[in-house]
Amino acid sequence: MEFYCPYCGGSRLQHLRNCPKVYSVIRQNQFNETAKKEYFGESPNVFVGRFGYPKVNVGFFSNENIPKDADKPRQWAADNYDIPRIVDLRSSLINSRFKANVKSFDEKFLDITKEVAMAKKPVDVEVHLDKTPKFNIKLDRDITPYGPSVNLEKAEITENPKVPVHVEKVVDDTDLKAVNAVDYLYKKGYDEHFLTKLLSAGTLGIGKNRKLVPTRWSITATDDTLGKKLINEIKEFNEYDYVAHFGGYLGNYYLLLFFPEIWSYELFETYVGNPNKPRPGEVETATDYESYAGRKDYASNTVGGYYAARLGILEYLKNKKRQSSVLALRFITNEYYMALGVWVVREATRAALKSRPIAFSSKELMLKYAKAFAKKRFSFDADSLLEKSLMLKNMKEQGKLNSYF
Repeated sequence: MEFYCPYCGGSRLQHLRNCPKVYSVIRQNQFNETAKKEYFGESPNVFVGRFGYPKVNVGFFSNENIPKDADKPRQWAADNYDIPRIVDLRSSLINSRFKANVKSFDEKFLDITKEVAMAKKPVDVEVHLDKTPKFNIKLDRDITPYGPSVNLEKAEITENPKVPVHVEKVVDDTDLKAVNAVDYLYKKGYDEHFLTKLLSAGTLGIGKNRKLVPTRWSITATDDTLGKKLINEIKEFNEYDYVAHFGGYLGNYYLLLFFPEIWSYELFETYVGNPNKPRPGEVETATDYESYAGRKDYASNTVGGYYAARLGILEYLKNKKRQSSVLALRFITNEYYMALGVWVVREATRAALKSRPIAFSSKELMLKYAKAFAKKRFSFDADSLLEKSLMLKNMKEQGKLNSYF
């Protein structure tokens, strides 16, 4: 009789390689044997909590001999890192934390946090904790995993961090709004992961308005800010064609449908589990939508994934110099058995858009293809989902000016 793990769903070999419960036991022993209360190491990033706001936990990730790729989501996706490898990298990071008010910058450790956030490369630090860390890993659907959190007693930067000129410029400019600072650095080649830590550490914006931003919020704020700037740009372009892309990463798959219409965007997220074993009854689906005029409220159904997927789509349209109405269908399979953060969504979308495009001569043919594809690939009936689409409803009901000539 074949063994299947009730926790991760894997066979015996897959279970031993991938199961988070098995992994936790093995990694726990390795971590606890080498953990120290005091150490010299590198810090690649910061973390700002949200509980207790406005007085929150603030920290920086560090440890001895951390891997050089411990904080590089784009590299993980480009090199197709699997879940165990990513979790192994991140579980080595200790969150050395302290309490601070989001608007008070007189806390002695905040200068270190800012220096770490502003530096392009990991910063050398000396850390003294109030106790020896014990293995623990924080998993969240929005935030990249990290290891144990321990209160900080003493810390000191042991080098002069290398802060890029562009970063110094926006940090020193206390009259520059945060949205403009983020846009400026993005256009200079700084990715959203780097921009998120700058925003979290309170280094951007009008001087009197600067404050720490919980990491969970800063991730979405960065994706949304960059997305809105790109939307304004693509609205100047001509309309795209009927085109579909499919692809994904770590069990998150996207079927992206582009229509030759003015900008609008709709996301459906569906958990399909094991595509080879269809779930009985109704499948869980969440959706959010924005018209040409944009959204006035937060995408509360698909949350951070909405803005992360939108960013990848907008980058693609800007590169094509086109605008479009885009229907994004996300299918989450049981391959994605551990939450790793919203960056997975962003990179899965980008991966899908690198696939070979499939062109269609009409909306009807593209939707027919989408239904057939979802049925074959995920054993999922997309009819009920597409019937709920506000985008498709608006396309049907709103006539175009050129249809009257």
